[in-house]
Amino acid sequence: MAKKRIVVALGRCAFGETFPEQRRAVQGAAKAIADLAEQKYEIVVTHSNGPQIGMVHTAMTEFARLDPKYTVAPMSLCGAMSQGYIGYDLQNVIRTELLNRGIYKPVATVITQVKVDPFDKAFRHPSKVIGRYMTEEEALAEEKKGNYVVKEEKGYRRIIASPKPIDVYEIDTIKALLNAGQIVIAGGGGGIPVLEQGTVLKGASAVIEKDLTAAKIAEMAEADTLLLLTGVEKVCLHYATPEEEAIDSLDPDTALSYMEQGFFGEGSMKPKVEAAINFASTSPEHVSIITHLERALDGLAGRTGTRISL
Repeated sequence: MAKKRIVVALGRCAFGETFPEQRRAVQGAAKAIADLAEQKYEIVVTHSNGPQIGMVHTAMTEFARLDPKYTVAPMSLCGAMSQGYIGYDLQNVIRTELLNRGIYKPVATVITQVKVDPFDKAFRHPSKVIGRYMTEEEALAEEKKGNYVVKEEKGYRRIIASPKPIDVYEIDTIKALLNAGQIVIAGGGGGIPVLEQGTVLKGASAVIEKDLTAAKIAEMAEADTLLLLTGVEKVCLHYATPEEEAIDSLDPDTALSYMEQGFFGEGSMKPKVEAAINFASTSPEHVSIITHLERALDGLAGRTGTRISL
């Protein structure tokens, strides 16, 4: 029987805002991944890091403020820290869940760097708010450094770019681990965005949509399925209104049309649909599925979720 290869993108619903909350929350993700392992899938797990990278950035900024001999950590370093921290939690709970089911399969986390284009228009139009609230004086100081800030009700915050992923530098490592029978955690938080400068990879002050990186990894790792797990069972038109309409299946062109018409939330469903389109469009053999974290197997079996394919 041919092996089935799948990339699973875990949304924020799989994680928590605090250390203890996250440790509890990832239990659900571990169950979903173990269910897939029982079905003999080769698995890559990608994940969100929205609250976590902001927490790391805030903590490192405060540390530098309290002790001037330390500098503020760049966003690339905060991204790497969040990948390691979340990967540690995930690989431990997945390992435990597998062993409790009598499955002996290694789990590894790969700190993943993702190439972005220095001329990506996202660098001119930053869209991702991150980090702690600042005073007006602190915000002006950030702007003098060349950083972007945005004013919110509680104060000022950093706003950074969200460029598109072009390449995944650790893809050969990911594929080698998959071929060795391991579950791989990679591309956390969209990966660390880097700019290629000769032989040097320079971290960019940006974050990448993790779902878009999941689609890129799925394509490059030659996966059959991209499974985007979130907090809703299906993609909906007119979400949270009396006209709400759940969608069972879409072709990429129709999904793109709905996306361009603004049916999907910018920071929630839109990046998932865009990622699903990107992967499904690359081959008639590729299927993207968006469904609830607790309905992963049902989504794969076609009993729920929204399927996007050619």
